Amino acid sequence: MSDTNISDGRQSLSDLGTVVEAQPVSTTGEPGTETVMQAPVTQTTPLRQQELDKFGRAYATGRRKDAVARVWLKPGSGKITINGRDQEVYFARPTLRLVINQPFGVAERDGQYDVICTVKGGGLSGQAGAVKHGIAQALTKYEPALRPPVKAAGFLTRDSRAVERKKYGKAKARRSFQFSKR
Repeated sequence: MSDTNISDGRQSLSDLGTVVEAQPVSTTGEPGTETVMQAPVTQTTPLRQQELDKFGRAYATGRRKDAVARVWLKPGSGKITINGRDQEVYFARPTLRLVINQPFGVAERDGQYDVICTVKGGGLSGQAGAVKHGIAQALTKYEPALRPPVKAAGFLTRDSRAVERKKYGKAKARRSFQFSKR
């Protein structure tokens, strides 16, 4: 075969790229027939582009229950600021601070990024979940190579569970009023 492009739409050997191990495959499946060498197709997934603003920060929005968090991520010493306050002040419970640091632990980037975050709505638990979701999204925008481990941990998926609304004629969403015989 020649190494030049063929005009009728077929590809030449140079266009096929890298070939992994060629394996013999029978064309009809019967013994004694012609055997053709077939190479498995290698597909390289294109790496996502790094998305940064003009200040060199990655921005993402995280949501959980009724809470919405806007997160900016940049390289730094690991300081996390939420609504202008330090994370120890805003999230006093250690479990909530553990939740918002989970994406860094999975990506093995503890103490390497500064996070500035504004969060609105919901309670503290929902806000911590929203911040975690936003940090995970921003981390994958800053370093696209970290997407597989963060996605495998389930941090990029928005947890859509929310409180069911109260219905007319009910005490809560589904609970009826207490029955009174008299």
